[in-house]
Amino acid sequence: MSTNVQYKKLPRTGWHRRKLTHRILLYVFLTLFTFAVAFPFLWMISSSLKTKNEVMNSFSLIPDQFLWGNFAEAFNGAPFGRYIFNSAFTAVMIVAIQIVNSAMIAYALTQLNFKLRGPMFALIMGTNMLPAAATYVPSYLILAKMNLLSTYTGLIISNCVYMFGIFLIRQAFLQVNRSLVEAAWSEGASHWHTLWHVLVPITKSSFVTLGLLSFVANYNNYMWPSLITTKQSYYLISQGLRLYFIEGGAYGIKWPQIMAASTFTVMPLMILYFITQRWFIQGLSDSGVKG
Repeated sequence: MSTNVQYKKLPRTGWHRRKLTHRILLYVFLTLFTFAVAFPFLWMISSSLKTKNEVMNSFSLIPDQFLWGNFAEAFNGAPFGRYIFNSAFTAVMIVAIQIVNSAMIAYALTQLNFKLRGPMFALIMGTNMLPAAATYVPSYLILAKMNLLSTYTGLIISNCVYMFGIFLIRQAFLQVNRSLVEAAWSEGASHWHTLWHVLVPITKSSFVTLGLLSFVANYNNYMWPSLITTKQSYYLISQGLRLYFIEGGAYGIKWPQIMAASTFTVMPLMILYFITQRWFIQGLSDSGVKG
């Protein structure tokens, strides 16, 4: 014998309607916020493909005619290849040095017991609170005495310590189960082996975050390199863009070429972020460690 059972569809309650409304409003807000953040980049790319009259008089993001030649004209108008190489090379070297010293200092602050561990960490955090401009004069004098002005070495060693990086890696190491470190020690592992073969693989997303933040900051750095670099052959991309704006761009006369130059200098950073965004977000959210 078969029975027919009818199920009545439950009416949507006020709570469900409110939840749906809140979700829709959230998506609308996030969409508008994303567009507001992305609009300057969209405008920059759009302006790089326009004529000067379109840049000054048109509010449309779509050019009447896509002038791809603006990129070639801008790239050939100044030694941007040299500028990009200088920025990328110094940023990569700085990131490599910062990762090594941040890892070693963080290891000492979290895994080793010594009397000055607390005061040392307090000193590091206190130094991090100093404005960067307060260090310009003494740093400049030191580099001048070492004959390292307008050199790659001067640009690199003057930025080889990142206080926030030490703090970030320290917080990541503190989340690692202490038994893993003690187990490595009991097996006869040295401090160096424990650091690079136990702690670093577990907290790799925090190192990716450190590397990305440091690379972007040093690639875009302007004020400090402008003070210690007077030879054009050592200019970073930020200095090169300003020089092109003043000389080649004649204070804004060639806006499409200036926007084109800005686009192909920013593009490597955008590509780098899209490649590493998963580890970057994970490193910011939970320091890249598992309990």
